[in-house]
Amino acid sequence: MEEKNNLSAKKRMMLGLVLYMLVCIVLVCRLAYLQFVGASQLQAKAENQQRSAREVGARRGTIYDSSGETVLAVSSTVYTVTVNPMKIPADKKEILARKLSEIFELNYEKVLKRVNKKSAIETIIKRQDKEKTDSLRAWMEENEIYVGINIDEDTKRYYPFSNLASHIIGFCGSDNQGLEGIEAKYEKILSGKSGEINSLTDAKGQSFGDAGENYIEPTDGKDLVLSIDSNIQAIVQKHLEEACIDNVCTDGGSIIAMNPQTGDILALANYPSYDLNSPYQPVDEELKAVWQDLEQVQRSNYLMGMWRNKAIADTYEPGSTFKLVTASASLEEGLAEVDRKGAFACTGAIEIAGVRIKCWRYYRPHGSESLREALMNSCNPVFIGLGQKIGKEKYYGYLNKFGFLKKTGIDLPR
Repeated sequence: MEEKNNLSAKKRMMLGLVLYMLVCIVLVCRLAYLQFVGASQLQAKAENQQRSAREVGARRGTIYDSSGETVLAVSSTVYTVTVNPMKIPADKKEILARKLSEIFELNYEKVLKRVNKKSAIETIIKRQDKEKTDSLRAWMEENEIYVGINIDEDTKRYYPFSNLASHIIGFCGSDNQGLEGIEAKYEKILSGKSGEINSLTDAKGQSFGDAGENYIEPTDGKDLVLSIDSNIQAIVQKHLEEACIDNVCTDGGSIIAMNPQTGDILALANYPSYDLNSPYQPVDEELKAVWQDLEQVQRSNYLMGMWRNKAIADTYEPGSTFKLVTASASLEEGLAEVDRKGAFACTGAIEIAGVRIKCWRYYRPHGSESLREALMNSCNPVFIGLGQKIGKEKYYGYLNKFGFLKKTGIDLPR
């Protein structure tokens, strides 16, 4: 009997030893897996828990008119508020969420949800003025909250002249990215490169202070000087608006003023223009009253039309200005002389392919004319006749030499 008990005890010891060895093997395999297979993933998770990065916006480059002194677009200093939920004491979260929602006029429930998240960084609000962030700083002092809330400098785009050259300059979105006009065309030059504030925390989410913080300074964007003369632009916009209102131009109007020696655009205006500081607000007073009742598609279509630079995006007939091209080609081909009296005769109309095209003064024809007089009178029959004599192939050749068959290369998005 005693021998059987000893044998049973030995079996139990052997079984225990085997189980112990199996557990050790499992633990060793698990340790090896964590050490050699999952190490990089675990290291990345640890770094995410211990590091928090806050973006520091770069100051967008300033846009000037041709004088290099008049500012058309500039970035002003504002502030972005973020929180690190892991650093905020549990008994302070509700009161903090309520205060943030009061100061910045936000939804309390949404703010509280962000404050309670299990993350290293949560953005509460961007691009706020100094007055509101100063109120938050004062409240933090009163309630002795010194960690978990970050107030970092940022920039916001501002347009001093509101609607001056609105279709040229364009505007930026909420993330300071250029969306229209020059702002979009020269985005890479104007935007610069954002910086960062990287912070290190311990396992409890507590900061190491200045020793655990790394500041990467942002690189500001470069400035731009346009060919636009702000004085000429203001005059052009004023008279265009008056002309469109006086003549009831329901489709608006456009004007381009150029330097004839260099081709520089001195002014480019469309009516109606819009306020660059409020680009998502309609300019039509009747539409403002029903704006919120419109469907999203209707609002989007209206805004796209309001932002469209009609002076370069729409197609226009050149009209009588093209008579200069025809006159130049006819002189080059030896088909006309500038002041030869009686070289042409205006009878009030000319027939082309069975269609009678009238002169603007068909009711009292110009009669006998030289080329100079035909230009002065803007006489249609004379230049239609010259175009026929030049012929379509040669005429297109001249159009190509004048550059009319090529893109202008204007520095604006189409």
